[in-house]
Amino acid sequence: MTPALPRTDRGRVLLVLALATLVTLFTATVPLLRDWFDLRVYYGSIDSWVHHGGRVYDYRVPGTPYGFTYPPFAAVAMLPMALLGLHAAIAVALLLNLAALAVVLRLLAGPDWRRHGWYGWALTACLLALFEPLRDTFSFGQVNLLLLALVLADATLLATGRGRLAGVGIGLAAAIKLTPALFIGLLLVAGRRRAAAVATAVAAGATALAAGVDPDASRFYWTEALWDTDRVGRLGYVSNQSVQGVLARLGEPDRAVWAVAVLLVLGVWALRTRRAAAAGDWTAAFALTGLAACLVSPITWVHHLVWLLPSFAVLVRAGRPRVAGALYGVLCTSVVWLWFDDASGVDGFLGSNTYAWITLGLLLWLPVGQLRPGLRTGSRSTSTTTAAPVPTAPAISPASVQTDPCTAAATAGGVVTAGRAGAGGAPSEPTASTFPADPKPQSSSERASSYTADPSPS
Repeated sequence: MTPALPRTDRGRVLLVLALATLVTLFTATVPLLRDWFDLRVYYGSIDSWVHHGGRVYDYRVPGTPYGFTYPPFAAVAMLPMALLGLHAAIAVALLLNLAALAVVLRLLAGPDWRRHGWYGWALTACLLALFEPLRDTFSFGQVNLLLLALVLADATLLATGRGRLAGVGIGLAAAIKLTPALFIGLLLVAGRRRAAAVATAVAAGATALAAGVDPDASRFYWTEALWDTDRVGRLGYVSNQSVQGVLARLGEPDRAVWAVAVLLVLGVWALRTRRAAAAGDWTAAFALTGLAACLVSPITWVHHLVWLLPSFAVLVRAGRPRVAGALYGVLCTSVVWLWFDDASGVDGFLGSNTYAWITLGLLLWLPVGQLRPGLRTGSRSTSTTTAAPVPTAPAISPASVQTDPCTAAATAGGVVTAGRAGAGGAPSEPTASTFPADPKPQSSSERASSYTADPSPS
């Protein structure tokens, strides 16, 4: 029998306080802290570049072989860090990630975001703190949430009939990190050539700006650093949950096999995103593109999987909160780290790639074209496409909530709308519970990250 949830404000306050306490204890004691390793890479590279006459791509975190791996425009965008000390930069990064997360949740919730109230959003905040990709993003000082917010801003513009302004967010995200460039492909597949042109122009302009600021760094990146996978990390490292990571753990080094697998993934992605865009379901189209980008990228560390968040929102909107809750729960467990030392055998093949299987399953079976009743999306012409009525996605309301904690999190942040009718114009690290004792203990005071043993912070 499902336990009853509190229906009074006092009971809800007590539940939220209890959950917040448990989450705080969990995050403070169970997962290994990443000690802002990626942010230290960014900060050290910018500090060396600006204050010590060094080159962006020459800097290495002391005691490690890892340095800056993003395109030159990312370094230009991070130049304000040169005005800050390291601790101030960490504080700013935390605030920026919190703001980006708030933007992401607001965009995924759509116009109905107020219906969840303080209770729904408080439960969501507690449960999001357990999501491994998200907690690693904060702990590493990563940039993926900021990129996701930029990309979803364009999705919202397209969904609300303001497509003339779309493309800027995608272009900036692609200039900072190459993976979001697949969203330009989405715009082309969907026939939104103007938005694709805007995104391409913004990305090219930002890249040209970086070349003007530091021509030598741009030359080195596009001719050497981009093609040197050793700068990023070992492909077979368990945190790499891409197709390439799966093949590397199988001992399959042939790039031709990987290329065929990537083409198959892209074929499925093109078919499914075209269908979603034709139905005006831009949230699903962008969710599918995030899934495909994680699969086809040579390296997709666990913290990159914040790109899966829109998929959970789509599942809840489509009336499948139990599925969303179950998959979300698995992604909170750090289960892949059980095979950190040995990914051989059937259990290793299945278990060490758990997150990759979830990403692939969502790409194949994520519901598309199921818009909420009474809503429609902007189209390329002056007409709009009206969605067929479907049951309203469950949501946390003052009267009740989902009983499954992970389901509640997905629900509170997952009521995705396409706009009102007539709207105008490690890498992750293992938790202590799954990672065997390290010969070089990595407490927050004496180690940078597990990157020092395997992958780098790209």
